[in-house]
Amino acid sequence: MLSKLEGILARYENLTELIADPKVLSNIEEWQKYAKERADMEETVEKYKEYKKIAEDKKSAEELFKVETDADMKAMLEEEIYDCKRRMEAVQEELKILLIPKDPNDDKNVILEIRAGAGGEEAALFAYELYRMYVKYAEKNRWKTEEIDSNYTELGGVKEVTFSVSGKSVYAKLKFESGVHRVQRVPETESQGRIHTSTATVAVLPEPEDVEVHIDEKDLIVETCRSSGAGGQHINKTESCIRMVHIPTGIVVNCQDERSQTKNREKAMKVMKSRVFDYYNSKYQSEYSENRRNQVGTGDRSERIRTYNFPQGRVTDHRINKTMYNLEEFIMGDIDEMVEALRIADREAKLSGEKDE
Repeated sequence: MLSKLEGILARYENLTELIADPKVLSNIEEWQKYAKERADMEETVEKYKEYKKIAEDKKSAEELFKVETDADMKAMLEEEIYDCKRRMEAVQEELKILLIPKDPNDDKNVILEIRAGAGGEEAALFAYELYRMYVKYAEKNRWKTEEIDSNYTELGGVKEVTFSVSGKSVYAKLKFESGVHRVQRVPETESQGRIHTSTATVAVLPEPEDVEVHIDEKDLIVETCRSSGAGGQHINKTESCIRMVHIPTGIVVNCQDERSQTKNREKAMKVMKSRVFDYYNSKYQSEYSENRRNQVGTGDRSERIRTYNFPQGRVTDHRINKTMYNLEEFIMGDIDEMVEALRIADREAKLSGEKDE
């Protein structure tokens, strides 16, 4: 680990010189690339410098301890050596975490897709509640959300909704939300008070940079059509809806949120890039692909990552066996505790994997 840290420190110092080089400063793209790489290393480098400083203090105390004859001074030095050892162990654990390879998508914005699964109208109502939950969570984090496409039902549910979330570390916090969410409750339409089970699927797609995915116009079929939905003055009046098909992958994107055909096309292209990016990542990274299949599934009741049980007021994440009894607050966007628990579990699994290797 220490040799790896020395390599990082050397690279960090090299980058510090590069971003001050007049030749690099004259090329903004090159400068930004080096500056970002350096910024990504900074926390690890500072923590390693702290470790080295403690190690130096420990070494000095040990050398003094060898030559010291005064009993009281030896006792003080012994205590200092013990304290340095304890602090070094703590910093080492922090460094292990910092050395875990960072997901390159963590800082990206996301396209979030929610679809009603099994359960008819009740599933659509639950899908809408999940949509509202993520919008509320985004507000708490001061993220920006923008609806891209939706298909609402007459009763206020949503068969499917696609929206973007942009801000700081969006994908890092939302990536574990992908999968099948299950709700257990008594629907308002149920006269005999029976508990129903319904599902909705959530897919969180990182929004790629333009340089990461290129879509050739000749590979696209773009059609216009009239908007459709559960009602409203604008519905079926103008051909502003965009239907976009990516021929090589067969991916289809619809966007009818805006009155402007141009704006709908821009939004559709944003979604298309995210889906194509995800498609090729899944195809060429079998581990990621398997993980995504396990998370997203088909929307069937038996495939789930999380259960929202309204009669008992609890929400349970089955991947980490964590149950919380604040369902009312949770469904209104207070999901930080669960998000953090999932991130910690993922980090510990990666640490454990490194130890096994």
